[in-house]
Amino acid sequence: MKTTPSQKTLSGTHAGELRNESKNTTQQVEDLLHVCAQATEKAILFEVEAPQHSRVFIAGTFNDWNPSTHPLQYHPEDNVFRATLLLEPGIYEYKFVIDGVWHTDDKCPHQVMSDKGFTNSVINV
Repeated sequence: MKTTPSQKTLSGTHAGELRNESKNTTQQVEDLLHVCAQATEKAILFEVEAPQHSRVFIAGTFNDWNPSTHPLQYHPEDNVFRATLLLEPGIYEYKFVIDGVWHTDDKCPHQVMSDKGFTNSVINV
């Protein structure tokens, strides 16, 4: 197949762009692998049963007990709300907030009395 000079230039330019794009992608993958190798966070799954149209959040020592920053999503196939949080190793107290009402985690065997007299669920990551 015979090519014109403009096709050769275009092909050469396109090939150069692809090489640069490939180098950038390779560097991004290497950077991501480095970050992942350094990460100490663990993915922790939280779930709670609540009526489908509820507003459900999780709050605890990992988010300064903010009752609105970590929503759980409803999963109709299991009739539960779920969220996966990335947490550093440590001990965390938490509660679910369902339609504005605070609840301990019934599935969590570990609970502690806070210094304010509230019972909180506890997880050791």
